[in-house]
Amino acid sequence: MDQSLSARAWALLLLLALLWGGSFFFIGVAVREAPPLLVAWSRVAMAALALWVAVAALRVPVPRGGAAVVTLAGMGLLNNVIPFSLIAYGQAHLPSGFASILNATTPVWGVVLGVAAFRQPATWPRALGVALGFAGVLVLMGPEKLVAPGADLLPILALLAASISYALTGFWARRIARDGIAPLAAAAGQVTASALILAPALLLAHPPGSLAMPSMAGIAALLGLGLVSTALAYAVFFRIIAIAGGGNAMLVTFLIPPVAILLGVAFLGEALLPRHLGGLALILAGLALIDGRVLRR
Repeated sequence: MDQSLSARAWALLLLLALLWGGSFFFIGVAVREAPPLLVAWSRVAMAALALWVAVAALRVPVPRGGAAVVTLAGMGLLNNVIPFSLIAYGQAHLPSGFASILNATTPVWGVVLGVAAFRQPATWPRALGVALGFAGVLVLMGPEKLVAPGADLLPILALLAASISYALTGFWARRIARDGIAPLAAAAGQVTASALILAPALLLAHPPGSLAMPSMAGIAALLGLGLVSTALAYAVFFRIIAIAGGGNAMLVTFLIPPVAILLGVAFLGEALLPRHLGGLALILAGLALIDGRVLRR
């Protein structure tokens, strides 16, 4: 059972929401000057360098053996390569706040996958939470997307697919404890695997010298995305798990969309439509039911 949240845990949770909510802001800036594959690779490559420095400085045990390699490669694929690439593609066409709301459906997909593929029990609060989550997505998209799909339907589907990949990560991540991999080493290993997986695709799609150098704003966004919203965020995330439990750490899901929306409106000039707020409210209500804390209290 997860522990109660101390003031320190709440502070770390709010910091994590700012770091991960800020990732949508950084991506929104970066994709204006760099292709999605480069944004995704830069993010994991810089995070890998920073995290391995932390592993060495703290003398964290480094995982070895074939089982650990498979676990970390799977984590990198599901938790970084697929979602980071799809989110960068989606945000090249859609506002960052919109993207963050769709990303918040990850726990909804987790319940669906748990029931459909992993034989987890389907309680009525979770079933209602899933229904509200999907209703929120439909409200967010707007009825016109269902009747006459527009050019932005593919980016929407890409963002939803990223959320499904994140949800699958939750099931695959059980292998980390099974293989005895330290949390910080797991974070470093997965982003390293991600950088290695993405590198050939990046070189094929964009050979060296084929891309223009980003502006200082673009470079700053890539640095912020890799070092702040990925490397530092993972360190904070695993620290929350250590002091408050995994369930409490996932409360960040409720906090990321408001942060991303506020940053997008304030600094990227993005418009916030009434249906965006309505979709967000339905998704957050669904997440509250899936989490179960409100009902227990």
